Amino acid sequence: MTAAQARTRSAITRRSLLGGAVALAALPRIAHAQKPERIVFGTNWRAQAEHGGFYHAVATGLYQRQGLEVTIRQGGPQINSAQLLATGRLDFNMGASLFGALNYVGSGVPIVTVAAIFQKDPQILMSHAGQGNDTLAALKGKPIMISAGGQTTFWQFLKQRYGYTDDQIRPYTFQLAPFLTNRKAIQQGYLTSEPFKAEEAGVKPVVMLLADGGYTSYTTTIETRMTVVRDKANLVQRFVDASIKGWYGYLDGDPGPADALIKRDNPEMTDDLLAYSRAAMKRYGIVASGDALVLGIGAMTDARWKDFFDTMVKAKVFTPSLDYRRAYTLAFVNKKIGMQ
Repeated sequence: MTAAQARTRSAITRRSLLGGAVALAALPRIAHAQKPERIVFGTNWRAQAEHGGFYHAVATGLYQRQGLEVTIRQGGPQINSAQLLATGRLDFNMGASLFGALNYVGSGVPIVTVAAIFQKDPQILMSHAGQGNDTLAALKGKPIMISAGGQTTFWQFLKQRYGYTDDQIRPYTFQLAPFLTNRKAIQQGYLTSEPFKAEEAGVKPVVMLLADGGYTSYTTTIETRMTVVRDKANLVQRFVDASIKGWYGYLDGDPGPADALIKRDNPEMTDDLLAYSRAAMKRYGIVASGDALVLGIGAMTDARWKDFFDTMVKAKVFTPSLDYRRAYTLAFVNKKIGMQ
């Protein structure tokens, strides 16, 4: 089989898979059996406001009304959620950046992204006020504390877009003390975490959101196995719809029921951090911005995926031959669910 034939065959197979998913998802909703379908959803870290919409859907019965009994299983440093999903121990998983989704394709892992809850990745760089380090462009050539994981993901974007170089990298150990004690310090962070900790310590940092500087990765995605998309498209649609409604409810309604469940699962979580994180997500449009304002929370577009992929090809992270379209399907989103 020639390379061209192989690509054609792959495209036909994908169209068949996703076409079937669209057809099944479009079937009229029927009354669900009294016994709900049990679903296990894995998150990417311990319970926090960044998972709030999913907890809201549990707490307020949104999943239950879709005939689903959803258990949220927390992630953590020793938990490989993608492996748990691939082996069937999770039904759905919370994906991180698009790097992971594209790496699945490159490695032949049959996992597909079906929704993108965060339109903006909350990844930031932060610095001290009054030092001239207040834009991403201004940081070119300056030392920046970056983790090992960051070096293989968003750092590649910064190199491509802003001309950063690897000799700027300084070790980052997820401890805030080096930043607090050095007014020249610049470090990575998460919009809803490190700035809060810095402010608690009496330092109001300059926050530079990479997404507002051109970093187009979705994050907090919903992933599942390709076989689930193929064989249980209606189930996928119901889970995605309820999750989307959960996010509208958490951001625009009463977060109390979800926050109570979050604190139950993660006793170290505080009311102050929950409130700060939720406010930051709303203020910066992490969930509701861009395409989501028109198509609804969870929105994804071919153009956005292509833009991210093309940028990472230029950065030599991925090869041009990678079929990035296999990483996702638009069959379950862009339906304006919950916007009313």
